[in-house]
Amino acid sequence: MEKGKIYTTLKEILGDGRVQIDEAMKNHTSFKIGGSADFFVKVEDVEQIKNILNVSKANSVPLTIIGNGSNLLVRDNGIRGIVLKIDLKKIDINSTGIVTVGAGVLLGQLAQKLATESITGFEFAAGIPGTIGGAIAMNAGAYGTEFKDIVLQVTYMDLDGNIYTVNNEECKFDYRHSMFKNNNFIVLETKLGLKYAENSDLIKQKMNELLQQRKLKQPVSMPSGGSTFKRGTDFIAAKLIDECGLKGYSIGGAEVSDVHAGFIVNKGNATAKDVLQLVDYVKKCVKEKFNKEIELEICVIGE
Repeated sequence: MEKGKIYTTLKEILGDGRVQIDEAMKNHTSFKIGGSADFFVKVEDVEQIKNILNVSKANSVPLTIIGNGSNLLVRDNGIRGIVLKIDLKKIDINSTGIVTVGAGVLLGQLAQKLATESITGFEFAAGIPGTIGGAIAMNAGAYGTEFKDIVLQVTYMDLDGNIYTVNNEECKFDYRHSMFKNNNFIVLETKLGLKYAENSDLIKQKMNELLQQRKLKQPVSMPSGGSTFKRGTDFIAAKLIDECGLKGYSIGGAEVSDVHAGFIVNKGNATAKDVLQLVDYVKKCVKEKFNKEIELEICVIGE
């Protein structure tokens, strides 16, 4: 099927406003970097996802799943096929503090709602700029807490449209990893084991304290993909990068943050090529000085 017919088919499934053709991915990533996707679609219910999967398979069109694009670097030549942004926004809170939440809900928005409802246990995630689906896939965490500590179960779909529910142990959570990362699974929703607190003001106070820490210690005012490098089993990548004297070092529009050496930031006109060249240079310096291999925490996609 030619591009125009695929576009028409996608619009029939999703309606106007939820399908873009040749859409710049820099508009959909926190890095503000990336070439164009052939088709960019937002889905707001499970049946729409199944229909998009059918279009992809029937026409042999590649499919890429994203959330908020907050730990994503899209290469400069963009993404072929369909980019599917999960926009499932369900939030349900039961009487015991168990929260059922759709994969497209932003962590910051959920944190604010839970604080208003006097539910504690989610404060750590208030400043993470991602969605529930992405946070589960990479087992996101901050300040000593990770999603593996609060997830009860996850409902997901495979690329044949089959839906499954797994418990925490079956998710195979590890540091910045789960069974949903690098697999052909689409997170739909999760149940979080949280609890009610007596005082919502204390929840809000803790959230504000953590947000202030983030503002002081991370380059939140500049576009980035979040923490660029994983910590090692016996080292902190940012500390080694700092000790290499790389804070402020730049290639093109990409720079090692002078606030936190673990972040590569976009000074305003960076390309994915700039970022990847800088990543390679940082890795080389750390290897030469400390004989340590550092790994990316951000995901690189596209061509």
